[in-house]
Amino acid sequence: MVTQGFVKVDLSNYEYRREEIIRDLLKACTEDGFFYVVNHGIDVKEIREMFQASKDFFNLPDDIKAKTPLDRAKNVGWEKMTQIRPSTGVADLKESIQLGYVNMEGKWPSSEDAPLFQEKAQRFMHKCQEISMRLLSCLALGLGFPEDFFAKCHDINQSDCQQTLRCLHYHDITGQTFPDTYWRAGSHTDFDTLTLLFQRPGENGLEVCPGRQASTEFAHGDVWTPVVPNEDEIVCNIGDMLMHWSDDQLKSNFHRVRAPRVGENQGARYSMAYFNQANKSAIIQGKSKYTTPITAGEFVLAAMERNYRALKEVQAAKGATAASLA
Repeated sequence: MVTQGFVKVDLSNYEYRREEIIRDLLKACTEDGFFYVVNHGIDVKEIREMFQASKDFFNLPDDIKAKTPLDRAKNVGWEKMTQIRPSTGVADLKESIQLGYVNMEGKWPSSEDAPLFQEKAQRFMHKCQEISMRLLSCLALGLGFPEDFFAKCHDINQSDCQQTLRCLHYHDITGQTFPDTYWRAGSHTDFDTLTLLFQRPGENGLEVCPGRQASTEFAHGDVWTPVVPNEDEIVCNIGDMLMHWSDDQLKSNFHRVRAPRVGENQGARYSMAYFNQANKSAIIQGKSKYTTPITAGEFVLAAMERNYRALKEVQAAKGATAASLA
């Protein structure tokens, strides 16, 4: 099923419709890298409850949220306007809290500051994990791997698990005007295998740019397609790990969140992203193109290094331009 330019993957009667689901997934992932998932098993009420828990946390004063600061090495904790994309060279206009299955000691908001936040988040994460493993098992079969191939590589019971839930809050900018170089989230691809994104109706801004040909390049086209938020649908996209694993068959395409202009809805925007990242020790290796094995831990470090170099080039170019105009 196709809508708004993207395939809708229906997970109803999963055990009996596996072949149809695999076919829909491969079509979506080889062409756009983005797709909607419907009949996924998470009730809209549960999604709303998690959004409310996220909103309640972000409504806390910054000094309270700062009790659980982002630990970049462990990839958990709270940050505010610290993420800088190579595509823009400026900080995203947002804050977020990253939650994991491991390394969370001292990183959960306390029950006094955010009552039931931990319980709701953990319950929601397990539901996202179940959906993710269904999708990844279908993709494994579609790529010619054993059905449990990706499930074994994304084992949340292992100490090197990298699965995370990121709750995001894009700030209310009503009446404000920003230069075109500022974005709620600058153009980027995800490092992971598969991302599940939850959005709220009326809070637009996500845009996709299909056309990336290799997981090692930054280039993308100029045509951006809006991804319309629907409460009962999960927006999914392929990440760099899976593009690499598939020898570039499945597309990890660029996406961004546009800062709304004056006259548009400039109110706060909330979203939640569940990032499926293979366990650090998992070996990522293609069958034909990327035959040199690399661990998922090494893969993330290499991707971060590429981003760092690209960001330095952008900042150097901006500095040279500023110097020439001085």
